[in-house]
Amino acid sequence: MGKVREDQLCLREEQTKLITRFGEIERQYNELQQEAELIAKQSAMTGIKLSLMLGILKAREGGDLVQAADLTRFLGEIVSLEKAKAILADAQG
Repeated sequence: MGKVREDQLCLREEQTKLITRFGEIERQYNELQQEAELIAKQSAMTGIKLSLMLGILKAREGGDLVQAADLTRFLGEIVSLEKAKAILADAQG
């Protein structure tokens, strides 16, 4: 009977270790998922800014200074919003 009891205790210890390890893996998965979402959002914003920059260059090449100024202003607003978000995020923790 002692051997069975010992085996049961060993199994419980292993089960506890596995549950703990599974929790850690799940936490890491969630963290990686959040990081991937952040990278995707940053990539999308970078694409938008690059498109605006290209639009500015094309407008200047075409002599459409009003369009270039509008796009430049819009790009500046996007950059300002990103900076404000970064400052707010740093302040929150």
